[in-house]
This record gives sequence, C-alpha cells and structure tokens, in this order.
Amino acid sequence: MFEVLKSRINTWKRYNRTVTELQALTNRELSDLGIARSDIARIARDAAR
Repeated sequence: MFEVLKSRINTWKRYNRTVTELQALTNRELSDLGIARSDIARIARDAAR
C-alpha cells in the first residue's frame, strides 16, 4: 500500500517539476523546441510516466 502511495507521489513530483520548468520558458524558447504552451500539460503527463 505504501509503495503505491510512494509511486504516485513521485509521479506527481515529476509532473509538477516538468510543468514548472516548461512554464518558465518564454514563448520563443518553447517555439524553438516545437512546443506550444497548450501542450505543456500533455508533455508533463507523458514525462511523468
């Protein structure tokens, strides 16, 4: 039970860290990476898996 909780917390941390880092980028930097601001949540979800 605790392993499942630990895993979910770690997944949430990875998601949150990715969102924070991507949101800190300017629109120009995101564009250079081929990322639209509206894609950040999806990319973070994929990265957290």
